[in-house]
Amino acid sequence: MWWHLLPLSILAALGAAAAPTCSSAPSTLHLPDAPYDNFFYSDCNTAVQVVVTTPQPDSNLSLISPRLVIAWPAGNSGVCTYFAPQNGVNGSLGIEVVNSTVGTPLAATYGDSNTTSGNDTTPFYGVTGTIRFNSSAILTVPILGSIRTIRDFVEGPSLLRPQIQDSINASSLSNGGALLERLWLDNVTSTHLNFTPATSGSVTVGKNNTLTFEAGDYIFTAQFNYPQLKQLSPAQVLTNTSTGLIQQDPERTSALSFLSYSTKLLAGAWRFLTYFGRDSMISALLLEPILSKGENGAMEAVIASVLERINRTDGSVCHEETIGDYATWLNENQYGLYSTEAQCDYKMVDSDFYLPVLMNKYFVEDPVGRTRAGAFLNTSAGAFNTSNGDLNYLQMAAINAERIMNLAAPFAGQSNQTKDNLVHLKDGQIVGEWRDSTYGIGGGRIPYDVNTALMPAALRAIASLARNDFFANQTQWAELADEYAQVWEDETLSFFRVTVPESDAKQLVSSYAQTIDFTGPNKTDTIDGDVIYHALALDGNNNQSQVLVMNTDDCFRHFLLNTTASQHQLTAFMNQTANNIRRTFPAGLLTDAGMIVANPAYGKDPVYAANWTRGAYHGTVIWSWPLAMMAKGLEQQLGRCETTNSSAGHSNHARIRIPDFCQDATVYDNVKTAYNALWDSIEANQAQLSQEVWSWTYDSSNDQFLPTPLGVMPPPPGSSSQTESDIRQLWSLTFLAVTRNTSFR
Repeated sequence: MWWHLLPLSILAALGAAAAPTCSSAPSTLHLPDAPYDNFFYSDCNTAVQVVVTTPQPDSNLSLISPRLVIAWPAGNSGVCTYFAPQNGVNGSLGIEVVNSTVGTPLAATYGDSNTTSGNDTTPFYGVTGTIRFNSSAILTVPILGSIRTIRDFVEGPSLLRPQIQDSINASSLSNGGALLERLWLDNVTSTHLNFTPATSGSVTVGKNNTLTFEAGDYIFTAQFNYPQLKQLSPAQVLTNTSTGLIQQDPERTSALSFLSYSTKLLAGAWRFLTYFGRDSMISALLLEPILSKGENGAMEAVIASVLERINRTDGSVCHEETIGDYATWLNENQYGLYSTEAQCDYKMVDSDFYLPVLMNKYFVEDPVGRTRAGAFLNTSAGAFNTSNGDLNYLQMAAINAERIMNLAAPFAGQSNQTKDNLVHLKDGQIVGEWRDSTYGIGGGRIPYDVNTALMPAALRAIASLARNDFFANQTQWAELADEYAQVWEDETLSFFRVTVPESDAKQLVSSYAQTIDFTGPNKTDTIDGDVIYHALALDGNNNQSQVLVMNTDDCFRHFLLNTTASQHQLTAFMNQTANNIRRTFPAGLLTDAGMIVANPAYGKDPVYAANWTRGAYHGTVIWSWPLAMMAKGLEQQLGRCETTNSSAGHSNHARIRIPDFCQDATVYDNVKTAYNALWDSIEANQAQLSQEVWSWTYDSSNDQFLPTPLGVMPPPPGSSSQTESDIRQLWSLTFLAVTRNTSFR
């Protein structure tokens, strides 16, 4: 029936079925980031993001075209439509969402399931608004169903799956509009998208589900009948002592709420509106001071979501869940089965190590967590995967801890400190940690962050949990895990250490700057000694024994560990991190736009400059969360110089003497200078900090790096597509909790 496509306010006036009444007003956000315009709407019934893309005068028209994306956290579901100018002149069509009598600019829709065909009783939830075309347009490509399906098209080689596309039906409406609808592969859920003229004009249905629009305003409505998630309000996602942030920082707290739900926190909007284990746990560790604790709190939602999805056969942590329509498609195409059962991706090796660190942070170090441990860990683990229902959360945690102990044992053995005994990527995988793009770690098999920081940090946490009786059947872990950790802390850095003599370093940077046609100063004058950094990975492409890319992954060790034994190694490590942060790109990591996550200037093979570019997802670009983790990590290390009883990162509450680097005035001042240089850059880029990742362009006239959206940058050579950034990313909201320590100025 026609009325299930109307906004709630009109439905109520008509006496039609209405959604459950919400006790508070809807939450809305408008976040422009040309060429993308982002709108968020959520209430007690539903949550949705709408993204409008329209070319700008300086847009690369091979990458940017008119597009409307509507994304729901529920089921990681969505709609995507591409438009083209009817006159065929590329770049002439502009689209925008505007305020209207329908919404300002968005409003929720609701429809009783009985108003449509199908046997499901789930109501239709959706969103409506008004879209304006500056000239006549053609809707060329519609995609309805799953965000993963949309990502396959946007980020892949324009990949469309006939099994999904062929089930889209287009029809004309009596009011001059048109309807696109698709029944999901589960034969129950359906997605509807309709356009109707706001005043004048018409929509014409053509071949292959194309729609033609005259210039003007059109009301669009998108909805689907899939169970919605229970969102946590800003007050529910924050501790009672942190709710002042809602008034102080309404935009970021609203964004955090949009990504926070009772059963999980979501990675990012719009491309990752679902569970990602690594993202959730890194976010929780950095947001821990302000994240709500206790039953129904955000911290327990994160930990529970990870425990629910552990692979019980080997203890691996789920990296990404596959749910909704895409899960049905995957089950059929991978296994030949008709099933709506959710799936998990277990290819990452780094996610496993965050879990014990987070559990120790909450259940041992936090007073609220300590009181909740018994009840929480006795919870059945079958909510996400019913096959795990015979195990509880504590048993799932023990399976994960056992995996880590087994991986740690070979390297920790006497005289066993060899490369072969380090943690490798899983067989057949080219990715395995946070730099999970094709060239993120240059084909390396042995990642730097996992081996030098995540493994020893997880072992320290397991030792602490064991001392607090979490693993009753493994009491020996209390001492054994600490013994293992000490070996991993002390003996892994040397495998990744890279030393470039001063003269070679200057030559390499100068050559690299010319290779990439960098128009700014090459900063070789700041290289005043040998350049030292740690390789991204070992055993890379082209038979590279080390992947020779300077990087930010020192932050893991600074944030997660307080090493105690090798003081000489610690002093050198602190100093080289500070040097690399202080120096400006291309000599180092710093730019006016932020600290870049990878600098290939010191790699001799031309492949480095080719693969780590300003358009590469993990290239010479800026990610928000490494800024936060590096800032917090350096603060923690400097804080060790202020006290003799620091226990951060160690959990055994032993008295730790002040590290030697604190008494070395040159090194200490160098670290403090780097800390402040980093924070100066962070504070200069407040507008970008909540985004997932951004790039830069260089303005020679002002001698300045300018922040630039990643999605408008040319992709690396050989890449068939570009990756755009999420406007809001969970782990990019961590600056709500990570703030500058002015005592170190």
